[in-house]
Amino acid sequence: MELDIVDLSRLQFATTALYHFLFVPLTLGLSVLLAIMETVYVMTGRTIWRQMTKFWGTLFGINFVLGVATGIVMEFQFGMNWSYYSHYVGDIFGAPLAIEGLMAFFLEATFVGLFFFGWDKLSKIGHLAATWAVAIGSNFSALWILIANGWMQNPVGSAFNPQTMRMEVDDFFAVLFNPVAQAKFVHTVSAGYVTASIFVLGVSAWYLLKGRSLPLAKRSMTIAASFGLASALSVVVLGDESGYLANENQKMKLAAIEAMWKTEPAPAAFTAFGFPDQETRTTHYAVHIPWVMGLIGTRSLTEQIPGIEELVQHADARIRRGVVAYDALQKIREAGSSAAIPDDVTKAFEDNGGDLGYALLLKPYVDDPRQATDEQITEAAWDTVPSVPTLFWTFRIMVGLGFFFILLTGVFFYLSARHRLDRYPWLLRVAVFAIPLPWIAAECGWVVAEVGRQPWIIEGVLPTAAAVSDLGATTVLLTILGFVAIYTVLFIIEMSLMIAAIRKGPDADSQPEAAIAPPSLVPAE
Repeated sequence: MELDIVDLSRLQFATTALYHFLFVPLTLGLSVLLAIMETVYVMTGRTIWRQMTKFWGTLFGINFVLGVATGIVMEFQFGMNWSYYSHYVGDIFGAPLAIEGLMAFFLEATFVGLFFFGWDKLSKIGHLAATWAVAIGSNFSALWILIANGWMQNPVGSAFNPQTMRMEVDDFFAVLFNPVAQAKFVHTVSAGYVTASIFVLGVSAWYLLKGRSLPLAKRSMTIAASFGLASALSVVVLGDESGYLANENQKMKLAAIEAMWKTEPAPAAFTAFGFPDQETRTTHYAVHIPWVMGLIGTRSLTEQIPGIEELVQHADARIRRGVVAYDALQKIREAGSSAAIPDDVTKAFEDNGGDLGYALLLKPYVDDPRQATDEQITEAAWDTVPSVPTLFWTFRIMVGLGFFFILLTGVFFYLSARHRLDRYPWLLRVAVFAIPLPWIAAECGWVVAEVGRQPWIIEGVLPTAAAVSDLGATTVLLTILGFVAIYTVLFIIEMSLMIAAIRKGPDADSQPEAAIAPPSLVPAE
């Protein structure tokens, strides 16, 4: 089988990104939980809260180190595997990443040292300030990265320069306040808060089941349940905003998530269950919930959501306009100077330049898009449809888990308010087994966001197939195998360190443990 450099490059970046995203959500959420716990310690002076901060801080530190190690490699891949992408949009995409390094990462990395080594060297207020700086730096880091990613989903504040053959910023504030980026930021950060809350909840439940570190475990569960419930509710609300913005800026992604092959009368129904078949363009055994999709996607009862087939027709028309823009661009480049460019050529590019990227979808079929046949244009138009079954199921797994997290944190929030956290051992076991579920939901969310954008690396501007470096497929395949091997070893090391730290528990001399029987021996009321 012939190795495809585009698919291999996508696989490499997806692999490293998925590994990296195993560490990011916990870092985002634990940093804030640590700041909250230490704030309570400073306000009350009770040593149990200092013990909690130091214990969960140890787990945060293990996770933080692995997150940094895996994140650095990702940024190098833009130059290695996606060199034309870096050339084409480097002026725009590089700015948020540079600001992230200068403003957020340095802040986070500087104060994380003070957090671990400053307990006996800083005042209570000084150390608390360092802890909050770590939390703020972690979240600011996510902000700038998601501004860059949001621009890939909705490329605002920029324009193509035919003289330099590059995208250039014409409104940095539009890039900064891109609604897609802002929605992605709050949604992603809230998901990180849920991840950390479920993690703390599950580990604390394990301590309760073992009858260990009970004061720490109960207080940790109370904080995690409260913070987790608020975060889980916000994820659902902010996810609704993402759905609305997808209908505004990424209609094909929304139609693919819903497996909506044909445009339905408004308001569109939500497909709760079904088996999408991309070859026959139908969804088998579909179960619909009336009106729901229309309300999510348009927030109205009268506006239609276009189906996949209608959007493919729009893509066909945009490809044809893009070919006109491509022809005008070639004439502009041949003219050499702006004074030699005929007015009709300039007007043709101005009128159709927004669809130039669609002409590049023809590159896999023909070297010169101007020579494309109607059949090739039709095929390229259908290439704008991402993998519908993948999006359909990953979205529903993510949403289903999101509602489960609301239920789980809500139950433990109620139990903590009634001081009954240790009354129901089976619920504690559910919390323990739920620990990996937020990561599954987060990875599904990443798949929905990135696979749903295909075949674009920059929505409507640059196809993924046109952005890769000129590398040998064997070279990329070997690096994929190398990354997978190294990252797997790092992941095993992290899990081993995490489990060892959890088994060891808090420092024995920090908090005398009460001789209380495990909750499995305590009858429920």
